[in-house]
Amino acid sequence: MHPAHIFFVQPRLPEVLQPLRVLGYDLYWHDNLETEALFCDLDPVLWEKCGHNPVMLLRQIPDKRLKDVAANDKYVGQLNWIWDKYQFHHKETISLSKYGLAKDTVIAYFSAEFGLAQALPMYSGGLGILAGDHLKSASDLNLPLVGVGLLYKQGYFHQRLDKHGWQQEIYPDYNFYDLPLKLVTNDDGSPKTIKLNFPERLVTVQIWRVKVGRITLYLLDTNCPENNEADKSITDVLYGGDKEKRIQQEIVLGIGGMRALEALGIEETICHLNEGHSAFLGLERIKQLREKYNLDFASARELASSGNIFTTHTPVPAGIDVFPIYLIDKYLTHYYQSLGLSRNEFLSLGRQDPYNQQEEFNMAVLALRLSSWANGVSKLHGQTARRMWQGLWPELPLEETPITSITNGIHVPTWIGGRMAALYEKYLGSDWRENASNEKSWDGLDEIPDEELWMAHEKQREDLLRFVQERLTNQSEVTAADRAEITAAGRLDPKALTIGFARRFATYKRPNLLFYDMERLAGILRNSKRPVQFVFAGKAHPRDDNGKKLIQQIINYSRQFEFQSKIFFIEDYDINAARHMIQGVDVWLANPRRPLEASATSGMKAVINGALHVSTLDGWWAEAYSPELGWAIGNGEIYNDLDYQDHIEAQYLYNLLEDKIIPLFYDRDDNGLPKSWLKMMRKSIKTFAPTFNTHRMLNEYIDKLYAPASQLYQKLEANNQEKAKALAAWKDKMYANWSQVKIEKIEDNREKELEVGNNIPVRAEIYLGLLKPEDVNVEIYYGMVDDGNIIKGNTVKMYSYQPQGEGRYVYTGTIPCDKSGRQGYNLRIKPYHEDLAHPYLSGLITWG
Repeated sequence: MHPAHIFFVQPRLPEVLQPLRVLGYDLYWHDNLETEALFCDLDPVLWEKCGHNPVMLLRQIPDKRLKDVAANDKYVGQLNWIWDKYQFHHKETISLSKYGLAKDTVIAYFSAEFGLAQALPMYSGGLGILAGDHLKSASDLNLPLVGVGLLYKQGYFHQRLDKHGWQQEIYPDYNFYDLPLKLVTNDDGSPKTIKLNFPERLVTVQIWRVKVGRITLYLLDTNCPENNEADKSITDVLYGGDKEKRIQQEIVLGIGGMRALEALGIEETICHLNEGHSAFLGLERIKQLREKYNLDFASARELASSGNIFTTHTPVPAGIDVFPIYLIDKYLTHYYQSLGLSRNEFLSLGRQDPYNQQEEFNMAVLALRLSSWANGVSKLHGQTARRMWQGLWPELPLEETPITSITNGIHVPTWIGGRMAALYEKYLGSDWRENASNEKSWDGLDEIPDEELWMAHEKQREDLLRFVQERLTNQSEVTAADRAEITAAGRLDPKALTIGFARRFATYKRPNLLFYDMERLAGILRNSKRPVQFVFAGKAHPRDDNGKKLIQQIINYSRQFEFQSKIFFIEDYDINAARHMIQGVDVWLANPRRPLEASATSGMKAVINGALHVSTLDGWWAEAYSPELGWAIGNGEIYNDLDYQDHIEAQYLYNLLEDKIIPLFYDRDDNGLPKSWLKMMRKSIKTFAPTFNTHRMLNEYIDKLYAPASQLYQKLEANNQEKAKALAAWKDKMYANWSQVKIEKIEDNREKELEVGNNIPVRAEIYLGLLKPEDVNVEIYYGMVDDGNIIKGNTVKMYSYQPQGEGRYVYTGTIPCDKSGRQGYNLRIKPYHEDLAHPYLSGLITWG
């Protein structure tokens, strides 16, 4: 029977324990080992059973235990100390000028998933973990940022492995009232909701609030009584369902997210799109600005896009959400009509080729067309992204495609193990937590004695192996495997070289590369004097049977006699498993096919805990690798023959294990210390920790994107949106007249024999028609020539011009001969306006 009335009862906490209620609802506690210990100490067994969920823990713990703890002076003293720190931390005011942000800046960070804590399982992998770390560093740096995402009733699946090693997906039903979040309500206590137009109906969306230190994350949920059963299930599963379910989710995230901010009274200056799932927000932002300021579509688009930032994480087209046109027609016809757009005008926003009627609607293209700023997530991925999307700017040289790169990082306090953290506190003070991106914060590493550093690392390895043994034993019992497997699970060697591989199981990540030559691998593992063990973990997407086969393959290998007690696979990889693995392994292994790994952050987490990294030169490792800091599989080659690539790179991996990694680990001094390994380990931490962290990453976002975006947005918004309207009118003029622009004649006056240090005067006759010289930049593009093309050219502006009448001008400029060799040049004309975020966004360019 359904209840006629619903009420909610909070647990009764003794007065001195009341701060636990606030700390339990704020995911900032997850970053603080001392705060986490407060909850664990209440009941360690229940803490594990509750999945490290403080809200659930406080509801289940007996009153008698709470009274006993309240009478414990030591516990209460620790709680008061943490509570005082917490309150002081939250009182600090935001300083926009410190970061060069314009007045009243608010950054709205949109992501389909957020990996913040084990207690809030609304993530699937790296994208969500990165989003969670982004919020945590934003809190630490006190940025004016809010997060926007979806709240999934079943989250992402739990992985169970059957007796054949085949992945099974189990979807739990979460009771949101048991999670560390709260429903946003109106003054009368009713849920605050927004409405979305779906075909022939309205869908109600409610809003939940999550505290992440100083940052608030808002999560949207369609499981409302007003909705029909199908609409209630829109937000049931992360990345679940078919394309229709996906477009529904992305309408809720993008359009619904913007309406939720409006309903909450939050006026965003910047919208940061973490991947293209939220790209519909660009349309809703235009719609809201049109209504707020009575703007036409073009002016509202200029204003909206000036504050939109798109971060792409995807290195292959197959990873982009693309929708068939019939779904766009079904769900968005009324919407684009309300924007004053025709069907073709709207569809062209999501097509690389606006004139291709067969092309589907691409969410990354939509994000790029409606954002003035875009970036990849590593230097190599920036190059890959520019190649992927060069078709949107086909006349540009590849390197000038307007997509920059900001390499991902990790939130160091979240991922550091307790034993290493204690060591850092002892020798580095608190700077490593608060100023992780400052190199000087890590100088104290040189003061840590080898004995203490190795002991801390070994203790974390032991913690990992205990965790693995528990997981394996439970997993063997669940799958009804024979007793031999359970026995093998208990034979983890606490002193053996332990190598970890954990990530999403996809074919390009090649989790099975280690098994390419089974006999050679068996020989490596057969050496009892130098024992080696491998721990694997990871989930395959529910619809990725190839990924599931890779998991099954590794499990079957682990059951073979020569690999038992040497190869282990733990199921249900999540934040808890990830923390144990990255904190406890000696070596972190990654071997993706270059350049298909956009960034990867698991290796960054491992190295700050003292692991050494071995990987192909892809993602972050392509810019981080140095021989004294870790190992590279190959030299960054890209192969057309994938089988040959696997053969070559497997041999590289075996050679590294046999000749470098294993000997170095077991090279011990008289005290049993691996001195050379420790030297490498210390240098790796000292080099990587200040660079590959989210404090550095956020500061780079501020400098490159947030500050210029906030300043441009407020510039265009000021004075009745005068400059936004002017920019839109100027673009209309450029599009209408650009076809007239011509380079009619080019002459240069060069010496027959040129030497470095000479200059080449260039004269060009330019026809601009109705345009003026202040509307354009005329440039000489020059550089080394290879295979008929200018390679990574340089640019010189031709500032000097003389009007010739009737729209004609003579421009002059000079090419500096600063290098020797075969070179060439050409002329080009680009639109120029002082309020363009990037001169190439218009797509207009004329070459000589």
